[in-house]
Amino acid sequence: MESTPGEAVKGAGFPARRMRRLRRTPALRRLVAETTLGVDDLVAPLFVRAGVEDRVPIASMPGHFQHSTASLVVEAKRLASLGIPGIVLFGIPAEKDGVGFGAWDPDGVVQVALAELRSALGDTMVLIADLCLDEYTDHGHCGVLTPEGTVDNDATLELYQRVALAQADAGADVVAPSGMMDGQVGAIRRALDGAGHSDIAVLAYAAKFASGLYGPFREAVDVTITGGGDRRSYQEDPRNGREALAEVALDIAEGADMVMVKPGEAGHRLSRRDRRGGGPCGCPVGRLPRER
Repeated sequence: MESTPGEAVKGAGFPARRMRRLRRTPALRRLVAETTLGVDDLVAPLFVRAGVEDRVPIASMPGHFQHSTASLVVEAKRLASLGIPGIVLFGIPAEKDGVGFGAWDPDGVVQVALAELRSALGDTMVLIADLCLDEYTDHGHCGVLTPEGTVDNDATLELYQRVALAQADAGADVVAPSGMMDGQVGAIRRALDGAGHSDIAVLAYAAKFASGLYGPFREAVDVTITGGGDRRSYQEDPRNGREALAEVALDIAEGADMVMVKPGEAGHRLSRRDRRGGGPCGCPVGRLPRER
């Protein structure tokens, strides 16, 4: 009697475990999915500008705006209604100077916006504050400069501590240092804990690679680096994956609650390597407008 197709392979030795069993229906596939991306995983970047009455379109980021404080609150409420759990806030001050005083001024644009958002939203949305000086300095670098024009790492850490305290006082749930200064997480953690803000989390831009993809964001925050310079002396070299993992490990050891890798295209590969190494904290990936 002639066997039907497939009967010959069902005898002894055929695997008892069939991998396709759990792929049979959409519901089964959803149940056993190892990796999912949903609204709960998203954080929206928002930009707030001092001295404007209404939102200002950002030419390099169609559909995005530099907000007034009032329009920022409206947009945050809209995002919350869509289920977005958090926003990360970037500020554009009315004036800039050599040290970035507006970044920690209690009446600075981000501090005022944080207080308004906290009042309007309560604890329904996580408020993350980008912690850097480049939006506030007249030279466009992420720290204060030496007389020779290089970024002074350790002097910058003292200012980052001031910024962290101002943001925490204003209502931030999370501060997110993005300047890639050595020791920034430890300095910020010590300042927060010493001022009674031990519950405020630190999201470290632990491996922020130097890249031309930041162009739209720099336009969004009105940042231009004096003299056509760049940030390659402190941002991560995109050729160095092992060094980037060392940056991540250092930030975790200094007390980071979450670490970010950016840009996203390089970052998602690095975050997989970090997770394989048993990374103990969350590892968000920051995608940029020019990434597709």
